[in-house]
Amino acid sequence: MHTDRNALFQQLWRNYQEVTPSAEEIHRILGAEEGQAIINDHIALRTFNLAPVGLDALAEHFLSLGYVQGGEYHFEAKKLYARHYEHPDPDAPKVFISELLVEQCSPELQAIVKDLVAQVDPDRVKADDFLYSGRHWNVDYQTYRTLLEESEYAAWMAAWGYRANHFTVSINHLTQFETVPEINQLLKDNGYAVNASGGEVKGSPAELLEQSSTMADRIPVQFSDREETIPSCFYEFARRYPKTDGELYSGFVAASADKIFESTNASG
Repeated sequence: MHTDRNALFQQLWRNYQEVTPSAEEIHRILGAEEGQAIINDHIALRTFNLAPVGLDALAEHFLSLGYVQGGEYHFEAKKLYARHYEHPDPDAPKVFISELLVEQCSPELQAIVKDLVAQVDPDRVKADDFLYSGRHWNVDYQTYRTLLEESEYAAWMAAWGYRANHFTVSINHLTQFETVPEINQLLKDNGYAVNASGGEVKGSPAELLEQSSTMADRIPVQFSDREETIPSCFYEFARRYPKTDGELYSGFVAASADKIFESTNASG
């Protein structure tokens, strides 16, 4: 596992950029054209709740770097469970890890996912590069489509494997933009689709967190039988508000995260 936090996040970012060209372009718009310093609020990772790739196995990569567990979140309709992790260094990005509760899904989905996970070498899960190592299994396009009918999340995992599902711009650290609507307008002015599920702005000042995101890029993927263009990853934006003690809220809002997941929807 990585011993250098910055090295891990640099590799995660490079891997994410490869399938999310819009992020690099938005980074350039904010950084170069607007003169902004871009600070990453958090990343998100996805997995299945099966050994050896469950949430805890992914979290171990961050716990070994000094991260500690924060809140936990339940998404009953999507059959997901998640936790977030934070580091004592306030400048360190937070980490949001979710897992599909496979046993709650149909027997067909369970069989497919168990077959995928069975192809993962357990020793690889602890390797330095596992969190940005992509797919560890063969999957054909029809299997992807079958998963997609039941769970967008499962289909995304089957196609993309292990990588950051999104990075997040901290609006609190921007100087020329103060609100989520301003960022959303900049995105739309530059031709990007904003996730409108549940409204373009998710959360509220009362919940101490507001978020928005682009819709995922569409990128060609090589399945075992053919190449198809499908949703990859997206870019998120977050504004945090101070708690009563003056410290910025560091958690997440389940109802907002529920809608953010839909940024990778194939129908979006």
